[in-house]
Amino acid sequence: MLLTDRRQARRPLAEVVAGAVAGGVRWVVLREKDLPRAERAALAAELRAVLAGAGGTLVVAGPDPLGGDAVHLPAAGPYPPPRLGLVGRSCHDRAELARLTTEDYATLSPVYPTSTKPGYGPPLRPDGLSALISVSPVPVLALGGVETPDQVHACVEAGAVGVAVLGAVMRADDPEEAAATLTAAAGGEQ
Repeated sequence: MLLTDRRQARRPLAEVVAGAVAGGVRWVVLREKDLPRAERAALAAELRAVLAGAGGTLVVAGPDPLGGDAVHLPAAGPYPPPRLGLVGRSCHDRAELARLTTEDYATLSPVYPTSTKPGYGPPLRPDGLSALISVSPVPVLALGGVETPDQVHACVEAGAVGVAVLGAVMRADDPEEAAATLTAAAGGEQ
């Protein structure tokens, strides 16, 4: 899974996402919450088109799917989650996992130190990730500071079904190569 951040992207966001998709990414979370709804909806449509050729899915951060049917919600709400085709939620600890109801997946973060997830406590590291995965009622994607193949492999070994990355692909000189390297480390398409 790739999370977007146009401010960190070294190229236009659609170009970075296209490279990531060419490198094996199949889920993209559109963040960019500061954009006006109309701009964000247009960007969602553009990214859905990029993903469509590869059978990928655009997941929109927040409760508004912007014309699609997949959202990724914050730990704080809304509860219950909307009924859509795919619903994920950010979680950071056992209590947040315990509140999950009808979500399809959760992200657990931060697994490693990261500048994009400050304020969520110390890194879980693979051992902490494994402990939380063992009590999760849904499949888990590891998030936060995952930038190397060794880190991806450690997250999968800890029980994550995959990883969610931001900086490793957004800041890459070659998003396709970065995505392909991380996807291969996870054992296939993510």
